Amino acid sequence: MTLLLLLLFLCEAQSWVASKPNFVLLMADDLGIGDPGCYGNKTLRTPNIDRLARGGAKLTQHLAASPLCTPSRAAFMTGRYPVRSGVASQSQVGVFLFSASSGGLPPSEITFAKLLKDQGYSTALIGKWHLGISCHDRGDFCHHPTSHGFDYFHGLPLTNLRDCKPGEGSVFTRAFRLLVFVPLQLIAVALLTLAMLKWLRLCQAPPCVFLFLFLLAALLLGLLLGFLHYFRPLNCFLMRNRDVTQQPMSYDNLTQRLTADAARFLRRNAETPFLLVLSYLHVHTAHFSSKDFAGKSQHGSYGDAAEEMDWSVGQILDVLDELKLANNTLVYFSSDQGAHVEEVTVKGEVQGGSNGIYKGGKANNWEGGIRVPGIFRWPGVIRAGLEIDEPTSNMDIFPTVAKLAGSPLPQDRVIDGRDLMPLLQGRAQRSEHEFLFHYCNFYLNAVRWHPPNSTSIWKAFFFTPKFSPEGANGCFPTHLCFCHRQYVTYHDPPLLFEISRDPRERNPLTPTSEPRFQEILEAMQEAAARHTRTLQDVPNQLSLGNLIWKPWLQLCCSSWGLSCQCDREDQDGRQSL
Repeated sequence: MTLLLLLLFLCEAQSWVASKPNFVLLMADDLGIGDPGCYGNKTLRTPNIDRLARGGAKLTQHLAASPLCTPSRAAFMTGRYPVRSGVASQSQVGVFLFSASSGGLPPSEITFAKLLKDQGYSTALIGKWHLGISCHDRGDFCHHPTSHGFDYFHGLPLTNLRDCKPGEGSVFTRAFRLLVFVPLQLIAVALLTLAMLKWLRLCQAPPCVFLFLFLLAALLLGLLLGFLHYFRPLNCFLMRNRDVTQQPMSYDNLTQRLTADAARFLRRNAETPFLLVLSYLHVHTAHFSSKDFAGKSQHGSYGDAAEEMDWSVGQILDVLDELKLANNTLVYFSSDQGAHVEEVTVKGEVQGGSNGIYKGGKANNWEGGIRVPGIFRWPGVIRAGLEIDEPTSNMDIFPTVAKLAGSPLPQDRVIDGRDLMPLLQGRAQRSEHEFLFHYCNFYLNAVRWHPPNSTSIWKAFFFTPKFSPEGANGCFPTHLCFCHRQYVTYHDPPLLFEISRDPRERNPLTPTSEPRFQEILEAMQEAAARHTRTLQDVPNQLSLGNLIWKPWLQLCCSSWGLSCQCDREDQDGRQSL
């Protein structure tokens, strides 16, 4: 009798495991909706992303909850607007730029990885994190992926920056100009003026004044040279779990190495439910690609990187097929926000991607900044070749995977995402999002409304960025659009578009062109007010105090001061695929 009960228990347990789907979530960085072939690109080769779309559902109005990396990824992980977790900046800097910053995804936040881990899933994040490392000391790892539900992490805890690759320039050029070059010019003018006055015998400045100015200039130059020398090893490094494995990071076969590790994770966990988040460094600058892809695309270094990422997607799909796991695995592909249209080198090479027909790009809430690829494949569950034009959000991944894994949603907080399975399976024809709120960092920028029993989709802007130069499709002098003060134009009444008819956002409506103008705006403003009342005051994770470099938080794989050098990485990932 005992043996019979044991056999029944084991059979039930195996059935329970088999019924739990696996999840592979593929996240690109700065990929525009106009880049993949399945979204209309005719010259960038993305056969594997296209194959994914043919085998499942393609969303054509899939929206990032924020047009910047850090807040968008916080929303993706938690199913909540980033303003709720404090990952929404009130200043010009909207992302983490130093590995030794104290801000990040708060320990109190619940990620989908935590929920799935509690349901018995093996969980891994491979690639880019960009949601912080530690809070108070270098060993607490309070923001680290392994503190947010991931059993395994291998990748870049910060982000890929131009400063990480020698010869690719710097994202700090504007700061250098304001904090170093302008003061140096003022010091030079002061020295010349004092010298001239002394020569003309109009003023006799004491020698200590000249000495002070020379020392101040030397200090500024020293700080600049120190920053340029140390930034790369201190911020551009790879980790495996909580150990630094390569400092500074090498780009040699980097995509191959991370892809091989993702494949090994799939093979190790083929017999148990798993969650794999493969978060690509592509196609954020600095661009890189292996010799198999360098110089092979029609779109320069950006195209080479995009096509290498597509190769990686294909490798993951092939491993799922090889392990006979495709039919029990939900695969999702997207980008954290739209393409960075202002990425142009001093030589004029365009290094940003394509947002298709849509206006704007990364860092603003025009459609080009937030409308991203959204592809779901689950053979036998999601019909192949499906195309859905309903408003959806990257926050929707959280409740979707939680429900499929059998996990209840947290009841002690607002979850802004909605379960997508009714829409993906054809059991519902409309998105559950009547309203979506578009934030530019901390500031509520726009509202999207899809009224019940209507095909219209309205979008109202409370402010818009000032594009520069005039007639441009971005904010080129500042490299990104900012969210407040002199960098935006405020609109009263709000600027209203009917996105369903005017997806390019070319023709703002007026009381003359839209008879229900006031009625529509009132409904959207009331929704914004209701939404705002659900927000709570939380610590600002992107405050100046949380953004600045803190030496006591700095991770270093050697004990020789700031000369951090080590390499414990397999340099040729292709052998392990």
